[in-house]
Amino acid sequence: MVVDARDPLFYRCPDLEAYAREIDEHKKMMLLVNKADLLPPEVRAKWAEYFRRNDILFVFWSAIAATAVLEGKVLKEQWRKPDNFQNTDDPEVVIYGRDELLARLQSEAQEIVRARNSRAPVDETQRENAVVGFVGYPNVGKSSTINALVGQKRTGVTSTPGKTKHFQTLIISEELMLCDCPGLVFPSFSSSRYEMITCGVLPIDRMTEHREAIQVVADKVPRRVIESVYNITLPKPKTYERQSRPPLAAEVLRAYCASRGYVASSGLPDETKAARQILKDYIGGKLPHFAMPPGMTEEKIEDDTGRETGSDSEEGEGDEEGSEQVPGIDDVLDDLTSFDLANGLASTKKVTVKKESASHKQHKKPQRKKDRNWRVKNTEEGDGMPLVRVFQKPANTGPLTMR
Repeated sequence: MVVDARDPLFYRCPDLEAYAREIDEHKKMMLLVNKADLLPPEVRAKWAEYFRRNDILFVFWSAIAATAVLEGKVLKEQWRKPDNFQNTDDPEVVIYGRDELLARLQSEAQEIVRARNSRAPVDETQRENAVVGFVGYPNVGKSSTINALVGQKRTGVTSTPGKTKHFQTLIISEELMLCDCPGLVFPSFSSSRYEMITCGVLPIDRMTEHREAIQVVADKVPRRVIESVYNITLPKPKTYERQSRPPLAAEVLRAYCASRGYVASSGLPDETKAARQILKDYIGGKLPHFAMPPGMTEEKIEDDTGRETGSDSEEGEGDEEGSEQVPGIDDVLDDLTSFDLANGLASTKKVTVKKESASHKQHKKPQRKKDRNWRVKNTEEGDGMPLVRVFQKPANTGPLTMR
């Protein structure tokens, strides 16, 4: 089962392992931890300890690095690591090369064949070859691994999930045959749609709501790493907010659009284009991130990713000390005003301040009396109500008739 080294447990499916053992007790399930060169040795050692403690067969591997060595190409910046990334005393932490992985698969296959033939009936034909199938989520590197092991491009490879459409078999030797299958999305109630997009399981180009997916990225990648990779400056939290909170998706997208000049036809920042590019960098390894095994805390790890958890805790302590000071009412009102302006809630009209008039002009003038001359005065003939004139008009007698 091929999994991504940055979060192996997300891509692992224990139900599939149990199903394989139910079909044949001789079948073995091995975790091929791909993209392991994106992890520092300290994190790989923690994952190796976790796998050993839970009796999980595993191998660290990098299909991109193996393909680049095979073709003589230079790796991209995010895949180039210092020399100490491979130097380790634990042989299980070392990232396997192409020949080493083939030898490991060959030895495991021969062991399975011997165990199966030893328990098979005497009259049954004994098999001399074993089949190694590569299964897993989409876009974890199954086809890339097979191409690297075969030594040439035999299967289609792309960053878009769902490239492999049908089952493929490739014969390596008389004792070993490789099988490539389409990506399988296993049912899970713990992951949302946006987490599956950020993990490369669902296509990015079909994404309809981009802010939720970018918020997942902002929660997993430290603020200073985003600023360092993209050479941008993210807005700092307000004085009334938690100073150690992760950046908001809107803040990341607006800062990225401003630095790259992404503007939509409406004149607003093109957040959709920026979100797609950030997600591709996140999945491709340009934005460094990794998950730790359950029950293990992140210790101070100094690596090229710039992710030092110890410095994060120190900064958090300093922020907490600074956050003890209660902000003044003027600062809070200024922050609320800036928040309203940023979200379009404040009025855009200019507020004109009325000048204070002189003191001698502030006297209250007497109320103007209305003209009541049209009313009838209180006399014997009238009661003070409006006068109603009576008009008399002669009745119409009709046309005259002559006799």
